Amino acid sequence: MKGGNPIQFYLIAFLVVLVDQVCKILVRIHIEIDASFSLWGIPMTHIENSGMAGGLLQGNARLFGIVAVEFIVAVIYYRRNGLIQGKWFELGFAFLVGGAAGNGIDRILFGEVTDFIIRSGNGVLNMADHAIEIGALLLILGALHQLLNKARALFAS
Repeated sequence: MKGGNPIQFYLIAFLVVLVDQVCKILVRIHIEIDASFSLWGIPMTHIENSGMAGGLLQGNARLFGIVAVEFIVAVIYYRRNGLIQGKWFELGFAFLVGGAAGNGIDRILFGEVTDFIIRSGNGVLNMADHAIEIGALLLILGALHQLLNKARALFAS
């Protein structure tokens, strides 16, 4: 395998899916839809979203589930072929794959995604959504790290 540490990559992705799915199961079992509550001072409400982020394109969850599977397959393919390199990119894509898988499972099995964490001005999210945000941030940091390394090499020569 040409990519970085496969154990770390798959462990992070697996842990993201595990945490996401356990939280969603607990919310589905214990909290009625549209019921609001607070956990450790964090406002929450249980909603089911059959669309995408922000509730857009309602009724297309299974289509987005297929897109999530395609994304995961593409990342694994690129990773195995050495096209994802560097710790920032490895970590970022691990979080993205875990988040895509977590929400993809909901979309394919239930036709909707369980959301429950209220974020001021940004709607209601879940743990998979936060993992996707972390992954995106790590990719940005990786790109900045590469840019700084190239700038240092340019000025050093």
